[in-house]
Amino acid sequence: MEALAAAKHLTALYAVLPQQASRKNEGGNWRRARTCCFRRAPSWRRRPASLIPRATVTVPGTTSGKSSGAAEIEDFETVSKAEETGDSVSRNGGGFQPGEVVDVVVIGAGIGGLCCAALLAKYGYKVVVCESHDIAGGAGHAFVRQGFHFDSGPSFHAGLSIKPSINPLKQVLDALGEEVKCVQYKSWIGYLPEGIFKFTADEKAYEAEIHRVGGARAAAEWRELENKMEPLARAAMALPAAALRPDPAVIFTAGRFLPQLLPHLPATANLLAPFSKIVDQVVKDPFLRRLIDLECFVLSGLLADSTITAEMVTMFKERHRKGGSIDYPLGGGGSIIDALTRGLEKHGGRLLLRSHVDEILLEGGCAVGVRVHPTYGSKKGTPYTIRARKAVVSNASIWDTAKLLPKGSTPCQSYRDQANSTRKTESFMHLHLGIDASGLQTDLECHHLVLNDWGVGIGAPQNVCLVSIPTVFDPTLAPPGCHVIHAYTAGNEPYSIWKGMDRASPAYEALKEERSQVLWETLEKIIPDIRDRVKLKLVGTPLTHERYLRRSEGTYGPAVRAGKESFPGPATNIPGLLCCGDSTMPGIGVPAVAASGMITANSLVPVWQQWGLLNSLEVVA
Repeated sequence: MEALAAAKHLTALYAVLPQQASRKNEGGNWRRARTCCFRRAPSWRRRPASLIPRATVTVPGTTSGKSSGAAEIEDFETVSKAEETGDSVSRNGGGFQPGEVVDVVVIGAGIGGLCCAALLAKYGYKVVVCESHDIAGGAGHAFVRQGFHFDSGPSFHAGLSIKPSINPLKQVLDALGEEVKCVQYKSWIGYLPEGIFKFTADEKAYEAEIHRVGGARAAAEWRELENKMEPLARAAMALPAAALRPDPAVIFTAGRFLPQLLPHLPATANLLAPFSKIVDQVVKDPFLRRLIDLECFVLSGLLADSTITAEMVTMFKERHRKGGSIDYPLGGGGSIIDALTRGLEKHGGRLLLRSHVDEILLEGGCAVGVRVHPTYGSKKGTPYTIRARKAVVSNASIWDTAKLLPKGSTPCQSYRDQANSTRKTESFMHLHLGIDASGLQTDLECHHLVLNDWGVGIGAPQNVCLVSIPTVFDPTLAPPGCHVIHAYTAGNEPYSIWKGMDRASPAYEALKEERSQVLWETLEKIIPDIRDRVKLKLVGTPLTHERYLRRSEGTYGPAVRAGKESFPGPATNIPGLLCCGDSTMPGIGVPAVAASGMITANSLVPVWQQWGLLNSLEVVA
C-alpha cells in the first residue's frame, strides 16, 4: 500500500510548474492561473468579438469616443449592441437541440473544464461544454481589439515544448494529439528595492544573481536549500498527473510507476507541508528569505508559510533543469485554448458558446443536468435543459458553483456552507495597451516583475506588479510597428474598495484612473515614454473580473494555506456533481487546473481506459 499512500500525497501536488505570474487576468480572467511573470482558433484571434464586449468611450476633451491625439481609448465596461447577434450554437457551427441527453455536461470552458471535457470525449463519452461568453478559455482566453491580440491571463509557461513533460497541460495535449508551438526563452527582469534582479531558467545563473544582489551568504544558503529540495523534487515528479485518480483504483494506475517512485517514498510525507518548513532549516539571510517569499507569492498567491512544498520544489527543479527554458505559445495564450477545443471537437465533444447555466438540476438529490439560456441572439434568455446520464462537472469556482444549486436541500446547503467558509485571495487591476514601438530597443525583455517595497509586505495592495510584452516573441500579435502590453497587479487588489460601485458612474472612472497609476509607473521603468506611445488602452478592475469571468468578487482563487487546509478533490457531497478547476485539488495555476481536469475525467472512467491513455503517452513507467 506504499504506492497508494504516495499517490494520495502526489495527487495534490500538480500546481507545479512556473506558472508564476499567471494570475487571474481579465478580459474575462483573464487568469486564473498566475504566471511568474506575467492562468480562438487562429480564426478566433482574427475576429473582433471577445469575451469582453467592445465599446469605445468618450474621454475628456474628445468626441465620438476618440481622442484628439493618437490614442484611441477603449473600456471593458460598456456592452456593444452590435455584438448581440447569433444564437447559442456549438463553436464549430453545429446547433444543439434542447432536450438532448449527453453523458457529461461541463459548466465553463476554462482550461480545467476543457481538459476534462476533451479527455472524456477521447474516452468515448458524449460531452457538451456550456460557456457563457462568446470566446472559450475562461481566465486563459485571448481577445482582439483593433488588430491588437491580448492574453487575458497566463502568459508564462514551461514544459509545453518537451516530451515527456511533467506539465499536466502538456500531458493532456499529447493525449489529444494536439500541439502548441512555442518560443523558448531563458530570462525575465525583476525590479526590486535592491535594484535589477535577472531571473533566469538556469541553475548557475540564478545562483550567481543571488550572489550579486544578496551577497555570498545568500548564495551559500541557496545552494544548501537546493540540496534539500532535490529529493523532494524527485518525489514530487515521480508520478505523472495522467496516472492520478481520486479513488482506491489509483493503486493500479500509479502502481506501474512504482519502480521510479519507491526510492523517493520517504520524501513524500513532506510534500504537502508549507515550503517554509524546509526554508527555515537552512535560510537565515533576509534578502534570500524575501526572494523566496516573492517566488511563492507570484506562483501561488501566498507566502512560503502557506505554499505547499511540492509546488515550489517542482517549479525550481523544472525551471533550473539542464537545458531548462520558459515557453511562450506562438499566437498567444489563445493558441492553447484553440488546441484544447480542437481536441474536444475532433473526438466528438461540443462547445456551446453564449450559453449561460442558470441552475444545476437535481432529482432525488442527484445532479442530472443543467438549465441553460442563450446570452445572445433571437433566443436570448429562453431557457432549455441539458440532461446528463453520468455527471455534471462544474469548472466554476466553489462560490459560483454554490450559486447554481437549488435552495432547500440539505446537501446543497452543506456545499454552500463549505463555499462560504473558504477564504478568497484578492483580485486584480489590469492595463492592456497597444503602443507605437518605433525607436524602442530591439532586445526588450518580454516579462517583467516589479516589487515596490519589502517593508509593507509582499502581498500588500499594489505592491507587486507584472508585465508581459508578447510581441517581443510574436510580432503578429499587433499591427506592424506596434507592441502589445499587459500589465497587472499580482492578485493584490482589494475587492472591498470597489464593492457596490456603479460601473457607469464618474466615481468608478475616477477610481479606475487612480488605481491604474501604479501600473503606468511600473511600465515607465521599462519604457519611460510609454504614455506618449499609446494607441489603445483598456483598464480592468475587480468588478471587470467579477462581471466577465463570473467569478465571485473577482478573486484570484481560494486562499488555501498549506499545513492548515487542503483543496477538495473532484467529488462533492451531491451525487452526480463533480468539480474541476482552481477550487479543487491541486489548486491555482495552469498546470494545476489542467491536472484537476485530468483527475476529474479519470474519476469517471474505468481503470482499463485510463491505463490505455497512459500507454499512449510518453511517460516513464
